[in-house]
Amino acid sequence: MSQGKAATSMNTENKYNIAPATEEFFVRQLALWPMAAANFKALEGVEVKTFPGVGLLDMKVQFNPARRVSSAAKVDAASLKARKCFLCGENRPAEQIAEERGRYEILINPFPIFPRHLTIPDRKHTDQRIEGRVEDMCRLALELKGMTVFYNGPRCGASAPDHMHFQAGNTDFLPLPGLIDSLADAPEKGESARIWTVKGLPMGVAVIEGYEPKEIASIFEALYASLPVPAPGEEPMMNILCYTPAGGPAGLVRLVVIPRKKHRPSFYGTEGGECWLISPASVDMGGVFITPREEDFARIDAGTMRSILDEVCMTTAEVEDLIDKL
Repeated sequence: MSQGKAATSMNTENKYNIAPATEEFFVRQLALWPMAAANFKALEGVEVKTFPGVGLLDMKVQFNPARRVSSAAKVDAASLKARKCFLCGENRPAEQIAEERGRYEILINPFPIFPRHLTIPDRKHTDQRIEGRVEDMCRLALELKGMTVFYNGPRCGASAPDHMHFQAGNTDFLPLPGLIDSLADAPEKGESARIWTVKGLPMGVAVIEGYEPKEIASIFEALYASLPVPAPGEEPMMNILCYTPAGGPAGLVRLVVIPRKKHRPSFYGTEGGECWLISPASVDMGGVFITPREEDFARIDAGTMRSILDEVCMTTAEVEDLIDKL
C-alpha cells in the first residue's frame, strides 16, 4: 500500500488531457463561481491511498469530505419529494452556467472527485433510467475526449434518482479503463460491435465495444433485458462507464457495464463504530473508492474493498453466463 497526495499537474497546456473546448468551459465557469473553484482547488490536497493487486485491479481510495452530501444522500421517495431537485435549472445556483447538448445540459460538478468533473442532466425533470439512452452516452463520450461518461442507477449511487443525468470525469483518473485497454485488442473499423467480459477483476463486468453507437446500444439493450430487476417497474441495477480508449483507433467506444445486486453494503451507515459511510457508485467501480469520513479512510484496506464489491456486485461467472445466453 502506498499513500500520498492526489496528483494534480500544474502544467498550463492541456494538463487535464481533455478536449480544449471542455477545458475552456471549465475555466469560464470556475472564474464565475468561487465556491466551485475552491472545491476543485481543494482536490490538489486530498489524501489518496493505493492498494495494488485487488484482483487485476490496482485500487485507490480518496478521502474527500465534500462528497459526504452524496454518500449520505437520502434517496427514498419521501426524502426526494421533500427537497427541491438540484439538477433542475430553476433550482441551481445563480453562478452555475450550462451548455446545451441536445436533450442534455453540460454542467460542472461543484463537489468534484475528478480534476475535471461534469454533471450532464436531461433538460427535463424525468426519472433516472438508462433504457434508450446508451446511444446518447456513446455520442457524449465521443464528444468529450479524454473523459469517461458514467451512469449511476437509481439504486446504485445516484444522489438524484428523480432526475436523469450522466456524469463525466478524466478517464486517466480511473484505473479500470486503462486496465481494460491493456487487455483488449481493438476491433477493426467496419467490424460489428461485440461484447466480452474481463476475468480476474474483483467484480463482474461486461465490455461492449464498437464504432457505431447504435450497434453498441443494441447489444446493451439485449443485456439489459436479461438482468434481474429489484422490484416490478424498476430497472436492473447497474453502473456504466463509457469512454474512447486513449491511443486507440479513432471512433472506437467502450461501454463497461457493472451489474449490481445491492445498493449499499450491509455495514453502510452514518452512526456507530461498525458502520461505514461508503455508498459505491461508478467511480468506486472504476477503481477509486470515495471516503467522505476520515475514520473510514484510515481503516479501509483491500479486504474491505473486496468485501463491499462481493456484496454489491455480480461475479465474473454470473456476468459471463449472461453474455453466453445473449
